[in-house]
Amino acid sequence: MYSMKTTLELDDLLFVAAKKRAAELRIPLRRLVENGLRKELDSLAKRKKPAKLKLHTVGGGTWLVDLSSREKMMEGLDRDL
Repeated sequence: MYSMKTTLELDDLLFVAAKKRAAELRIPLRRLVENGLRKELDSLAKRKKPAKLKLHTVGGGTWLVDLSSREKMMEGLDRDL
């Protein structure tokens, strides 16, 4: 699994509420934010047709990369041509 560090600016009250909820669940704030983003993006993905990228190789072949999730995209890019 890949990860990336980033900075978010949150409303103070939202941050305090999120920290409190993470403590109640005994999970890091990072995981609470990840779970919320996944839930939002999953519901969006269910409403949309998954995006696929058609790539053309130097040898003239083509293959599709599934862009519906980072993992599926990386699997498509990592496979042997």
